[in-house]
Amino acid sequence: MSRRRTSLIAVVLPIVVLSGVHPPSADAQAIPTLSDSARVSLISILPGDDLYSLFGHSALRVRDPVLGIDVSYNFGTFDFGDSPLEMAKFVGLFTYGDLHYRLDRQDPRLVIAWYWQQMGRASVEQTFDLTRAEVQELFRRLEINALPENMYYQYDFFFDNCATRLLDVLEAVAGPELRFDAQPPDRSFRRLLDPFLVANPWVDLGMDLGLGRPADRMATAREATFLPRHLMEYVATGVLDRDDGTQRPLVRRTEVLTGPPDPAWTPAPALPWAKIFGWALLAGGLGLTVLDARAGRRSPRVFDTALYTVLGVAGLAIVFLWFVSLHTVTKTNLNLFWALPTHLALAVALARGKAGRRAGLYLAATAALAGLLVVGMPFWPQELPGPVVPLLLLIMVRSGWLARTRLRPEMTTAG
Repeated sequence: MSRRRTSLIAVVLPIVVLSGVHPPSADAQAIPTLSDSARVSLISILPGDDLYSLFGHSALRVRDPVLGIDVSYNFGTFDFGDSPLEMAKFVGLFTYGDLHYRLDRQDPRLVIAWYWQQMGRASVEQTFDLTRAEVQELFRRLEINALPENMYYQYDFFFDNCATRLLDVLEAVAGPELRFDAQPPDRSFRRLLDPFLVANPWVDLGMDLGLGRPADRMATAREATFLPRHLMEYVATGVLDRDDGTQRPLVRRTEVLTGPPDPAWTPAPALPWAKIFGWALLAGGLGLTVLDARAGRRSPRVFDTALYTVLGVAGLAIVFLWFVSLHTVTKTNLNLFWALPTHLALAVALARGKAGRRAGLYLAATAALAGLLVVGMPFWPQELPGPVVPLLLLIMVRSGWLARTRLRPEMTTAG
């Protein structure tokens, strides 16, 4: 398996939810009739270290030893090239939210071995207790969805990805006889991601900054299955209420295929570098402000120009995700109220020494807005990232000082 055809449940969120798996069609290619020995199982691959593998992967496996069939169906395949231009195109489409994934048929033995040998990612298999007719129908639907005219779909990280599509087809085949007794995770979509990002604090911060209020909605048990770990736990609670009055667990056998007997789904935490950097930055800003106040310095430092440039660029990214991209979970993002795109104009004015009284009024409003965000943090409908707290305090301090030197210049000397 090459990196050109890899599962991705990862960062940023393409969002246009289309219908689930395609229904059977009359003009589909001939599909073999499976034997009584045929089985369907869910393959769950644990998370890896690469960016695209942080949340794990899922696939359905259909195996019939009588007919010699052993195939896995992977809805998480995407194509990208190795050149910088092709990678930039892929990132652009992902950011805009217009990325098409496809269903691939693969040899599960090769896939499982590749994940373990090349990436050290363990795998777990849950075999379902389905009737022969259900196995045949599920096989039929997957084969039809693997046809060239059906294989592509609009990827949606939360609501239509390589894990949720597997549950869609399973529920479509089993019908009302299948129910799940899973409890809601009592977490928002944003919080569901956290355990998988503890080893990547900067990725965690980037995702938190890009996600808006919709990501703070509490997820249902079924909605949590966009993460392969939760899909595996969800199907384990499945019960089949048969027409004859019997009840059977959906999962008849669970087996660890590769890795330790009880593989860990979440990585070991790294130092919270984003928070450490934020507080160090605040300390540096406070130190500069004390020195400026003692010296009566009015002119801005390079530090200020860099600070407001970074804030302005972050604001432009948030504006794009909110107002331009197709994503829905990046809308209504309160981070925009401290990462204002207009900070770029302020940075230019500071660099050119043209920041006068009007800039002072703008800086005063900036400091007040940052203070309001800090004070109201427990009450806002959106959770702001932890590293943003020292950043907001820094904005208050530097904006307040720079505003004072422009609105009351008699208190300082020209620097």
